[in-house]
Amino acid sequence: MSALTLRLPDSIHRHIKEIASREGVSINQFIATAVAEKIAAIMTEEYLQARADRADREAFREILDRVPTRPPLPGDEL
Repeated sequence: MSALTLRLPDSIHRHIKEIASREGVSINQFIATAVAEKIAAIMTEEYLQARADRADREAFREILDRVPTRPPLPGDEL
């Protein structure tokens, strides 16, 4: 495991300390989890963008054209 020195504004540090305490975790665990969540969000966005870049709009339209026209289920109306 690596150690990291991090400088934070006092207000952010105070919020982290309060939230970590409320959640019952250490400040270190809170920050590690927050960073992991941010990394996952960025990686997911990059993955979805890469998939979108490979998409074939014509093939997508052909698939949609095969879907039968039906009224929406109750609650799914626009």
